[in-house]
Amino acid sequence: MPAHTPPGRPVFEPADRIPALAALRSAVRRQDWTAVAASFDVLPDEDDRALACRVVAETLGAEDFLQRTAERLPHDPLPRTLLADRLVQIGWGIRTGHRAEHVSRRHFDDFHAHLRRAEILLIDVCAEHPHDALAWYLRIITSRGLELGPGETRRRYDRLAEHHPHHYSGQAQLLQQLCPKWGGSWEAAHGFAQECAAKAPEGSPNGALVAIAQLENYLEISGETSTGAASAYLRDLDNQTRRLEAAARSVLHPASRPDAFHTVDAHSAFAAAHSAAARHAAAAPHFRALGDRASEFPWGYLGSGDHENEFERHRKTALAKG
Repeated sequence: MPAHTPPGRPVFEPADRIPALAALRSAVRRQDWTAVAASFDVLPDEDDRALACRVVAETLGAEDFLQRTAERLPHDPLPRTLLADRLVQIGWGIRTGHRAEHVSRRHFDDFHAHLRRAEILLIDVCAEHPHDALAWYLRIITSRGLELGPGETRRRYDRLAEHHPHHYSGQAQLLQQLCPKWGGSWEAAHGFAQECAAKAPEGSPNGALVAIAQLENYLEISGETSTGAASAYLRDLDNQTRRLEAAARSVLHPASRPDAFHTVDAHSAFAAAHSAAARHAAAAPHFRALGDRASEFPWGYLGSGDHENEFERHRKTALAKG
C-alpha cells in the first residue's frame, strides 16, 4: 500500500474481496449447480478449493440445494463433500467456539449429530475417491469435533498428505488438534508448525503456521496469567526470529502468489503475532501487502476480541511506525 494512500475499512469476507468466490456464492444462492461445479473446475490449487468449499458451506440455506444435488448426482463427489461441509458449519454454529466446559450437553449432542451426518458422506467419498483432498481435509475437522483423538486425526491428515503434502488448510486443522486445548501439547504443536514451514515450497503460505502456533500459545498464557506475560512470550528473541524466518520463506518470499486465496490468511497471522508482540515494524510489511483485505482469524485473539477493531488499530500503528 503506497504511503500516501489512506487505508480503508477492511474486508473480511472472502467472497466480498475475491471475484471468483463472489460468483460462486451467487451461483449457490440461485441454486445453479452447473455454475458451482464450473467454479471448482477452474481452481487447481487445493487450498483455493478448500476456501471455496467454505464459502459454499457458509451460505445460509445451501443444505437443501446441496442435498438435492447429491441425490441427483450420486457418483459426483463434489456435491456430497460440499453438503458435508455445510453440515459441519451448522454443527459448529450450534457448538459455538467456547471451550468444552462452557457448552451444554444438548448443544454437544446436536453438534455431534450434524458431524456424524457429515462423516457418513465423507467416508463414502474417501472410499470412492481416495485422493480427494477436500474430503480428507474435512475429515480432519470432523475427527476433532467428534473427539476421536489425536491419533485418528493424525491418521486422516497423513492420508491427505500422501497425495497433497503441503495442504495448508489441512495442516492448520491438525495444528488445532495438536494444541493442548484439544488434547495435544505445545511441543507437538510448535514442532509440527516448524516442520510444515521448513518443508513447504518457498513462497507458500505454510510458514504462517509458526505464527498461528505462537498465537495459540499466547492466548493460553493470556488466559492463565496476563496479556503482558503473553506479549512477553511473543517478544522472546527465539520466537521473534522463528516468525521472521518463516515469513521470509513464506509470504514475503518473491515466489509468493499475491492472488492465492490463503495469502490473506497467512499475512494476517504474521501481522497479528507481530502486533501482539508490539513489534509493529515487523508487522508493517504484512499490513502493506494486505491493504484493505483481512481475515477474521486470528484478530479475535487480541485485545478486545473485536477482530475489525483490532485489525484497524494495529494496522494504523504498524503503518505509522514501519
